[in-house]
Amino acid sequence: MVTGLMMTDFAALRRNMVDCQLRTYDVTDRAVLAAMDSVPREDFVPEARKPLAYLDQPVALDAFGAAGRALLAPMTCGRMLQTLDVQRGQSFLDYAGGTGYTAALAAELGARVTAFEADPALRTEMRKALAGRADGAVTVVDGLPSARFDHIFINGACAVAPESLMALLSERGRLVVVEGAGRSGKVMLYQNAGSTVSGRAIFDAAGPELAEFSRIPAFVL
Repeated sequence: MVTGLMMTDFAALRRNMVDCQLRTYDVTDRAVLAAMDSVPREDFVPEARKPLAYLDQPVALDAFGAAGRALLAPMTCGRMLQTLDVQRGQSFLDYAGGTGYTAALAAELGARVTAFEADPALRTEMRKALAGRADGAVTVVDGLPSARFDHIFINGACAVAPESLMALLSERGRLVVVEGAGRSGKVMLYQNAGSTVSGRAIFDAAGPELAEFSRIPAFVL
């Protein structure tokens, strides 16, 4: 159980994250800053890693049985959300949502959020973490939906462009993702223009690699 003193400490750490990480990393959108100052990130990480929740780094989720998965670093998450420019009432797919932190942030921004996580253990933790939060604005689903979305946020790095998810974008819908591995990673913003989906690089970033979008090794004779 988290004591009142620890809660006060977490609130101070959260404010420090906003002021010293996000604001200094070109996150200037007031709604995004307010959401990240409001949603307790420590509620979405394993108990033993709660003290690490507000460091400028990803937080591993392997304690939940999900090897290689992690929350994106706060600066990366915040700037990706800002890039999407989420407006109240818009539809939002949180893909590979882990324990639901990004889903909670999107709900705080007023989006209608669908959260998908393929890993059953993480999906259980997501439902626990989101229970009673955001007045039911987040729907956790067991399978990838076929609906169209105004925004898609991918919580992880893809070695190849996630074309299967681009097919779920509504007209003028936007998708944001880390592409590439390690230091070669870049956040890409894709937008559906109706007949085509075009993308552009926004900033350098890294994230935990998602196996379903890994590059298939070329066969060499």
